[in-house]
Amino acid sequence: MMWYDGGWGWGGWIVMTVFMVLFWAIVIVGLIALVRYLAGARHHQQPGPPPPPGEGGGQDRRAENLLAERFARGEIDEDEYKRRLAVLREHR
Repeated sequence: MMWYDGGWGWGGWIVMTVFMVLFWAIVIVGLIALVRYLAGARHHQQPGPPPPPGEGGGQDRRAENLLAERFARGEIDEDEYKRRLAVLREHR
């Protein structure tokens, strides 16, 4: 009984091996990219509900929270807190 080689010889095995390695490399790189993308999207989300419409963006709320923290730590007094809070709300 004779085996038909098809004319490729060892070249067929080498080409097949190279393509298999490339295929699995692409699959692994794709999975890593997908995991990093999903982890990055989850990492950049801000906790808590979004601000109501017309009440400014997250930056306004963040600035007010920082101002409230400074007042709570005693870095600024009540008059300065109220004045700065009014300025922040005025420029929305």
